[in-house]
Amino acid sequence: MAKKKLTQAEMPVADHAFYGLVWAGTVLTERVDRALTKAHDLPASWFEVMLWLASSPDPVPASVLGNSTMLSRSQVSRVVDALQVRGLVTRTPSPRDARSIEVALTPEGHQLFEEADATRRACLAPVFTDLLDETDLAALSTVWHKLKANKDAQ
Repeated sequence: MAKKKLTQAEMPVADHAFYGLVWAGTVLTERVDRALTKAHDLPASWFEVMLWLASSPDPVPASVLGNSTMLSRSQVSRVVDALQVRGLVTRTPSPRDARSIEVALTPEGHQLFEEADATRRACLAPVFTDLLDETDLAALSTVWHKLKANKDAQ
């Protein structure tokens, strides 16, 4: 016997909210990834690492990148390797911890980041930022901070 499919009205609000987050993250990430790859040969995962580097005035310890991004530490390491091969980042020993490496964007990395960020913003505008007002964006930011702050809760 075929099971009835739930309609949105019958779905518990927590389930609908969770599915909405997953859907939005997947769809928007795929959209950005396609645009960045086409325009700059820059996958979204590389852009994410560059975004965190661009937002820091100082070189960033590799371990901090692993804790800040949505990538695993091994993925961050592979991305940093690829970015370094393209001349977009430098790796230097940390002056504070001899066992640590710090990563920074090169001038070429900053230039490509600025171009890619403009592409990302243009790609997202019609399906995200143009649709949401400041209240919506602030609410999403609040939700994201709450979820991230409790990511290790059991």
